[in-house]
Amino acid sequence: MTAYKGLLTGLVLSLITSFGFAAESDPLVGKWKTIDDRTGYSRADVEIKKKPDGTYEGIIVETRNIPGTEKMGICSNCPGHLKGKPFIGLPFIWGFKEDKANPLLYIDGKVLDPIGGRVYRGKARLNASGKRLTLRGYIGVSVIGRSVTWVKY
Repeated sequence: MTAYKGLLTGLVLSLITSFGFAAESDPLVGKWKTIDDRTGYSRADVEIKKKPDGTYEGIIVETRNIPGTEKMGICSNCPGHLKGKPFIGLPFIWGFKEDKANPLLYIDGKVLDPIGGRVYRGKARLNASGKRLTLRGYIGVSVIGRSVTWVKY
């Protein structure tokens, strides 16, 4: 019986370690500092998680104001059920899937502009080191859009 318990304990620890390693090795998962493309300031920190359906979602975990402006706390311009919600905990990106042909590209996502309140189609590309993410929000075709860079920490 003792040998069986030892084997079972070893198996459980092995599974836990395997799942922990798999989550850590996913380069998109983690905390990212957003960089505003117009001002160069970091406006927020976003935590990206992989959902059980294989898609990625990012929520705002911290916000900062641009010097000389007031810090915003509520998404007053957001659409639907997101209107009036606090920025902290707000889903900011969702539905992104890894492109099977290119593991550094994530496609078919949605991007919320919490200041303007619009939801855009989105795609994202990791650089080779996995430390920079270029996120593009667009309407219709990706040529008509805006890109921002995030830095992983």
